[in-house]
Amino acid sequence: MIIDAHLHLWKKQKGIVDGLPVYDLGGGKSMFGNEVRQMLPPYMEDGFNSVERLIANMDYAGVNGCIVTQEYIDGNQNAYLLEAKNKYPDRLKICSLYEETEDYLLEGFDGIKICGGRLSRKKLSELLPVFQAANAAGKFISIDLAEGAVQVEELRELVEKCPEVKVAIGHFGMAGRKGFEEQVKLACYKNVYIESGGITWLFHKEFYPFPSAIDAILQARDICGMGKLMWGSDYPRTMTAITYPMSFDFILKSDRLTSREKEQFLWKTAKEFYGFPDFKKIPYTKNMVE
Repeated sequence: MIIDAHLHLWKKQKGIVDGLPVYDLGGGKSMFGNEVRQMLPPYMEDGFNSVERLIANMDYAGVNGCIVTQEYIDGNQNAYLLEAKNKYPDRLKICSLYEETEDYLLEGFDGIKICGGRLSRKKLSELLPVFQAANAAGKFISIDLAEGAVQVEELRELVEKCPEVKVAIGHFGMAGRKGFEEQVKLACYKNVYIESGGITWLFHKEFYPFPSAIDAILQARDICGMGKLMWGSDYPRTMTAITYPMSFDFILKSDRLTSREKEQFLWKTAKEFYGFPDFKKIPYTKNMVE
């Protein structure tokens, strides 16, 4: 069993970065602020990052369930995520997007995504009403923080004021960047967890099998325990460099993690945190190269 705790979907990319637009150019490329980036694998030539393509990739890789988070660079995808979950209710958990200038939604969603590092004022203390509302509604908080410890103390204050709301810190606390350990230490609180969406991106220069990513996982384990860590792929952006199976295969093949630690990291913690049901086994289809 495998659960992906961090990936993205969008019907039409209409985002913003540093005040500049992000939009599809075709061939998997996007205008990203003032430069062209390969945003998607080139086979997604129409720019539509669809749930049907995701489910095909999940079935191919043997991934049972996932959490669809959001990002300002893709634009608000609330409507499409509701549509996607309606099609695959047993495979997807979805997050609405918190935006500073818009009303946020909780109804119909499993959690709410906060792009902490992209907030205009970077002030997490202003989000106390959001945390309280999520807690009252039984929703989780998915949050990406600015690099290092810049926002750690303010998130600590929110966690202490809302000790029951479940919080998942994304991008593995920006592993490999100075001060990432301070983000991981927040997972010593009972309601805070760390998910690894984008860890292959953080160590992309090293490439597969990402030995420094394994170092970071072990370092985090020693800080907060393996039971507080969850795997995430950051699909589809990371798929511009690797395949979906490669985003977790380096963990399965590592001899530095025990079988129990791999199970905990790849699905057990996420199943409990996000409340997934028991999954049916995904039938294996023999690959043409075998």
